[in-house]
Amino acid sequence: MKVDQKGHTITIKDTQGDFTSFLMKVTHQYKTFEKHNIIIDLLHHKDLTVDDVKLFLPLSKQHKKAKKSFIIVISELDYNAVPDKLTVVPSLLEAQDIIEMEEIERDLGF
Repeated sequence: MKVDQKGHTITIKDTQGDFTSFLMKVTHQYKTFEKHNIIIDLLHHKDLTVDDVKLFLPLSKQHKKAKKSFIIVISELDYNAVPDKLTVVPSLLEAQDIIEMEEIERDLGF
């Protein structure tokens, strides 16, 4: 697992290719990331399903309650099948753009 911090955003990338252990590590270490916006980088995973991505739903809900962004980046997925409560995008640039928009919305009180 590789963690990069840029300003108020943390990008967490799976470096081992084992999705289940990555999910467990992110869940167990969540307290260290909770004060930042989070980008989960799953670009190296080509065989994940929507059900796999849904496993991040509890973390996403908890993080959004704390008024922080939680974005999952995965390139090959049926985005229409993803629940509305999860933000899933195909690129890191798009994830950063969404975080900027959500920050502006929070600053404006939306």
